[in-house]
Amino acid sequence: MTTRHLLALATALAVLGVAGCTTGDPALAPKQAAPAHSPARNAEPPDPSAATVTATPPPEPHPVSLPAMFGAEFTGRNLEFGDVLERNAAYTRYAVTYTSDDLTISGIMNIPTGDGPFPVLVLAHGYIDPAVYTTGRGLAREQDYLARQGYAVLHTDYRNHAGSDDDPGNEERLRLGYTADVINAVLAVRESDRPQLDGDRIGLLGRSMGGGVTYNVLVTAPGLVDAAVVYAPVSSAATDNFERWMRDSPVADRILGAYGSQDEAPDFWRNISPRTFFDRITEPVLMFHGTADESCPIEWSRETYDGLVSAGVDAELVVYEGEQHAFGPRWQESIERTSEFFAAHLG
Repeated sequence: MTTRHLLALATALAVLGVAGCTTGDPALAPKQAAPAHSPARNAEPPDPSAATVTATPPPEPHPVSLPAMFGAEFTGRNLEFGDVLERNAAYTRYAVTYTSDDLTISGIMNIPTGDGPFPVLVLAHGYIDPAVYTTGRGLAREQDYLARQGYAVLHTDYRNHAGSDDDPGNEERLRLGYTADVINAVLAVRESDRPQLDGDRIGLLGRSMGGGVTYNVLVTAPGLVDAAVVYAPVSSAATDNFERWMRDSPVADRILGAYGSQDEAPDFWRNISPRTFFDRITEPVLMFHGTADESCPIEWSRETYDGLVSAGVDAELVVYEGEQHAFGPRWQESIERTSEFFAAHLG
């Protein structure tokens, strides 16, 4: 792990109150010897009316919230390589699994030809109905192109997808499990002893819903990765996404019954929205969005970009006039910019 990652980890631990004790704690200061004489006769007596102030500990965060994830222990591990799915001159494509929250998560990994070690990109795909999803689906163009540029590419399927274990409550928890799966994918790469993987150089790429997952990862685990790219991302405000896609779904009544609406529980909805915590982000972010996006309005990315910049994040929004959600005519230009961006920040 690099010095940068160690410093970020130490900072995160200090924020969580587990980084250890400091010499500034009066309870830990060396005790002074009691005076050998009595107090002076003219010393002022204590004021009995003086109020005693007791610090009130902050309330525990709601278990379904990003602040709850800030304090969670992530233990991604057991990155295992299975069957070879494809081999070409540029890379070998493997079926992989890893462990996230004691669940087995499936995915694919493209390893460039050569000895490495290669910088790693973790890819977070957009929404595809889990009933029809197949492993590695959703970012096929990006997987191929970036592996040909010399990146080891890990595409996570997420829980409840393809060969991954089931998590029945994930929808009701507003899919926060996907955020844990991406964080744990990074940690599983770091823990791996496979010599082709450089666990000190890792980037994230998320598309559509995966862009929202990427925002969540960046605010939950500052310093975990080196840089992030999002394509046609969802809103960084959870209520926007709920109203657009989940309001009429079977799970909506359970969500509103458990947590309340935005009017009834504004703090809940703020605390599952990554934009509330943009000031925690330490990595550069590159955003791509088309003006003709029929799924995720470009206004969402404009608002997110403004929030990132206001929070001091090194962010760039690239707008493609007339480009739709799936990206067609301008995709090649965008992926070349993506590769250059990661080369600048991962080396």
